Amino acid sequence: MARGKVQMRRIENATSRQVTFSKRRTGLLKKAYELSVLCDAEVAVIIFSQKGRLYEFSSTSEIRKTIDRYRRSTNDAATYQASMEQYILRLKQETTDMERKIELLEVSLRKLSGQCLGSCSMDEIQEIGDQLERSLSSIRERKAQLLNDQIQQLQAKERSLKEENAKLLAKVSSSFPSVLLFPSYHLPSIITLLCIY
Repeated sequence: MARGKVQMRRIENATSRQVTFSKRRTGLLKKAYELSVLCDAEVAVIIFSQKGRLYEFSSTSEIRKTIDRYRRSTNDAATYQASMEQYILRLKQETTDMERKIELLEVSLRKLSGQCLGSCSMDEIQEIGDQLERSLSSIRERKAQLLNDQIQQLQAKERSLKEENAKLLAKVSSSFPSVLLFPSYHLPSIITLLCIY
């Protein structure tokens, strides 16, 4: 005969309640033992009866070790939670500070580009003008340096080409002394003829 579904509420009859407590306590402790053996888990169960009697099970030699481990674990979790909350608050503060800095930089950029100058005082406009002059001076210096570097590179390349040209001319003149009798404007065609020859 199948049992009916048990309603989850307090059993009013004291004798029935004590019998159910005894059976279910035994079943719970048996399940805890099975779990510890089958799964190699550290299990501890503490039960207090209605009258305050203690029943316990521990898969280790002492239940106190499991309780201490539980306390350390919950303390670690609480410490971790607190540190995470502080970290999140710090990130929020940094985000707020960055947003404020970005807003100030955008306002400064608009002023430097000539926008939003209506609310500026004479001193602020003077400071913006000075800043633009300094920026323009730095840009001109950098441009002059780049042009100077480029000129030096081109001059070095020109010297290298002149040296190579002089070496080729010396080579041609040593191999064919009669070439020097021709005018220089005929030299490319003579070199071409010599290459064909």
